[in-house]
This record gives sequence, C-alpha cells and structure tokens, in this order.
Amino acid sequence: MVMAGRSNAAAPAVAVAVALCAALLGSTAWALPPYQPLPLPKPPGGGAPSLPAGPLDIVMLGAKGDGKTDATQAVMKAWKNACGATGTQKIVIPPGNFLVGALELSGPCTSSIIIRLDGNLLGTGDLTAYKKNWIEVMRVDNFAINGHGVIDGQGPLVWEKNMCSKHYDCKILPNSLVLDYVNNATIRGITLKNAKFFHLNLFNCKNVLVENVEITAPGNSPNTDGIHMGDSEDVTIKATNIGVGDDCISIGPGTKHVKIHGSRCGPGHGISVGSLGRYKDEKDVEDIQVTNCTIKGATNGLRIKSYEDSKSAIRATRFVYDDVKMDNVSYPIVIDQKYCPNNICAKAPGASKVVVADIVFKNIVGTSATPEAVTLNCVNNVPCQGLQLVNVNLKYTGTNNKTMAVCKNAVGTSVNVVKELACL
Repeated sequence: MVMAGRSNAAAPAVAVAVALCAALLGSTAWALPPYQPLPLPKPPGGGAPSLPAGPLDIVMLGAKGDGKTDATQAVMKAWKNACGATGTQKIVIPPGNFLVGALELSGPCTSSIIIRLDGNLLGTGDLTAYKKNWIEVMRVDNFAINGHGVIDGQGPLVWEKNMCSKHYDCKILPNSLVLDYVNNATIRGITLKNAKFFHLNLFNCKNVLVENVEITAPGNSPNTDGIHMGDSEDVTIKATNIGVGDDCISIGPGTKHVKIHGSRCGPGHGISVGSLGRYKDEKDVEDIQVTNCTIKGATNGLRIKSYEDSKSAIRATRFVYDDVKMDNVSYPIVIDQKYCPNNICAKAPGASKVVVADIVFKNIVGTSATPEAVTLNCVNNVPCQGLQLVNVNLKYTGTNNKTMAVCKNAVGTSVNVVKELACL
C-alpha cells in the first residue's frame, strides 16, 4: 500500500460522510477525527548531494597535462570545492601528465570524496616546494582514490640527497602519498612509482583497504618503502604488487588488525614489522596476518625487527604468516631483536624492552639465497616466546654451504619442519 499518493483533496469527501453519519445516528453519534495526510517518507541518506561550489575536473580549473605547467592550484581548488559540498563528490584527474608540488588535502569535509585518477601526477624535483610530504590527506572520513593513473614521485631527481645511510637522524625526503587520521579509505587500481621516500604512509588511520595497487621503484633506491603504517588499525592489503628499494610493507608501532593477502613482494626488504623500540612511548603491535603471498628476490622475507637498545617497553604479539612462497629470498624468516641499521645506533647488549611472543610461521616454502633460511635472533633478557614453525620447507640455492637455522633465546615448537630448520 503506497501512502505517498494520498492528498488533501480527499478531505471534503470525508467531511460529508461524517455529517451524514451524525444525522442518522443523532447528536450523540461519534465523529471521525479530522483527516491528516501521512507525511511523505524522507529520501535515504539525508537527501541528495549538494552541488560543489565549482568544477571538480582539474582541467576545467586550469590544469594542463603537459608535464611542465604547475597544476598544484587546480588540484587544491578541486579539493576545496569537493570538501565543502555534501554527499559523494568525485574529483577528476583525466589522462595527461600533471606536474604538482605539495598538496595538503585537509578536512574535516562535509562530503565523502573520491579522487578518480586516470592521469599521471608528477612530483616536482624542487624540494623547496614541500613542507614535509607530497600528497597528504588529513582528518578526512570516507575517502577513496581509484583509477588507472600513476603517482610518480620522480625520486631519481633527488635520491642522491638522501643521507639516511650515513646519519642516524637524517633529514627525511617527502613521502609520496600520506594519510593522517583518515577513517574508511580505499586505494584501488592505481600505481605509485619512484617515491622520493615512502610511497604510501598511513598514520593513525582506521579501516583502510589497499587493493590491486602497483608500487614500483628500483631495488637500490634509498628508503623507498612500499607501504608503511603506524598507529593504525583494520588495514587490509589485497592483490597488490610491490617492488622497491626498502621494505615492501613495513608495520610500525601502535598498529593492530592488519591483513595482507594475495600480494607479491620483490625486490625489496620483505614484509617487516618494525623497527620497534627506537622511540619513547611507542605502542604494541598485535594481530597481524600475512596469507597467500609470494616474496621474490628480496633481501629479507618475513621479518620482525626491534632495537636492542629499545626506548619503549612494548609487545609484538599474535602474528600469523601462512602460505607464503619464497623465491630466492635472503633470510626468508627473521626475528631480530638486535636490529641496528648500518651500525650507526647506540648499543646496549641485553637491554631490550620489546617482547616478541605468539608468532606462527606456517606453510612457508621455497628457496633461500642465504644458507640461513631461519634466523631467530632474540635477546636473553626477554627471549622470544610462543614461536611456532609449522610445515616449513626452505632450501638454500647455493652450493657452497647447506641450509641452516640460527636460533638464539627462542622458545616454541617445530611441527613437520625439515630437520635442518627445526630449531625450536
């Protein structure tokens, strides 16, 4: 029964009927209450989206896809127009090469924003154009980037200025795409290429999906992590291919509920948790799942790393690595509680405050480029606890040595593991 079709035109007929009934039944007869039409139902979602204050296609705002003309202001105008509207708004970056400087895409916004990226964004090589990062999305809920375009940091223009391999507290070059305090985000289909530093950095984010994304940089490019996350939760990475010069995926302090599935890594430094304990007031890392992934030609495979002279007392717990194939990977399985990159940090043997516990390596098979296929290098004051090696079969591809496990201060069990690796 559709009530919305009724109108006030029916009221006179009802009134006549009431009068006739009263005449027949006498003055004591009952009377119908005055007719009131039912209100129309409100449309779902609070109504239609409002029109933005201006165009959302950056070309309509003056951008030129010639790879030379600065398109920064056009992108910023499109963001302002979309952020101030309501409903779902779509910013369009059409095919073309658009040179842009720093983009601070700040909220809160009154709309949900989609950036449709079919063109290529090129990061200028002029480092004075950046305060900190290149494309930074801050304090926004319900955000997405999708399409077939490229975010090209043009890192080769500035990589020679990266001094992090020599200086402990080096100056950080701009990260390509940064999400800060963003809830409910999707990044799908795009390519991130040749970042000056990290390609994608998530900080204090919740409910993020990265799917069908390509991330690529040369294997010798400095600090070009594929995806880094810290103080974030409910992050899912699916069907994503990453080949870079540092960690394919790095999971920093304060992160929990992460799922990495059906993805590939290599070249790079593997899928890493950490490094942990470098700074004060870091938070625990928990509930990490890596499943159905392939790592090829990387300098590490599945790695957990923490500083021996750690500044924070934190826990890394409840990790499951299951069904991961290794193809000529150096150090396929690593827990290193004595991490100290380039030997440039302070050393305090036995002073670790980072607890590593309840870690499962299951169905890890393939080939190792180093004799050490399993390395569990834990410290004596907080030994690694609750470790499990289950169905692990890794073979060294070289001829000058044999496959081996190196295990110190590690407590746990080995089930159906080749003899030379069953160190628990």
